[in-house]
Amino acid sequence: MSTRLDHRNPLVFDTHELGRRPGALQRLSRTVDAPKDFGIEGVIGVPEGKPVKLDLRLESVMEGVLVTGTARASAEGECVRCLEPLRQEVAADFQEMFTYPDTDDRGRHAEPVDDAEDEDTLFLEDGLFDLEPVLRDAVVLALPMQPVCREDCAGLCPDCGIRLDDDPDHHHDAVDIRWAALQGLTDSLGTGEKDNMGGAEAGVDEKQEK
Repeated sequence: MSTRLDHRNPLVFDTHELGRRPGALQRLSRTVDAPKDFGIEGVIGVPEGKPVKLDLRLESVMEGVLVTGTARASAEGECVRCLEPLRQEVAADFQEMFTYPDTDDRGRHAEPVDDAEDEDTLFLEDGLFDLEPVLRDAVVLALPMQPVCREDCAGLCPDCGIRLDDDPDHHHDAVDIRWAALQGLTDSLGTGEKDNMGGAEAGVDEKQEK
């Protein structure tokens, strides 16, 4: 069972002033604290408690109240290329219909609909509606899935992890694996020859002493 809406919740709005007069209009502006987990987890989001500015347009229609609005906030996250912290302003537009619980899709009086029969419909409850689910979906869609600190961020060096924007000339000399193997073979042969020469010289010295 769903819990009753609390009118003291800043994301719960009262539509009683509109009444049920189709065409009645109300404009609202409100700044609220961001709820918990407001964004894309582990990527980017609006920190809990940070301000979210809402500009809303509430319009009474036959079926219920049509809510159109924009949410603006400052999101924080981490650049996917260089892993540096970043901050990005986000503006999310949304529109949602909150239906009267005692009307059908044509605005006619009807029996209450069971939640299981129409899970996608959002209903008014005693003239109140909760904007949080709609707002959360809108903000998530407005946020980048792969945020970057700037479009031309060079990222990190794959060999040593240094931030390439801090050292544009940074590079590592590339060594062909085949040449590296040949060089290793050459070094080992050179070492063996030196050892043989050392043994030969020792033998010559022994003969001279005799």
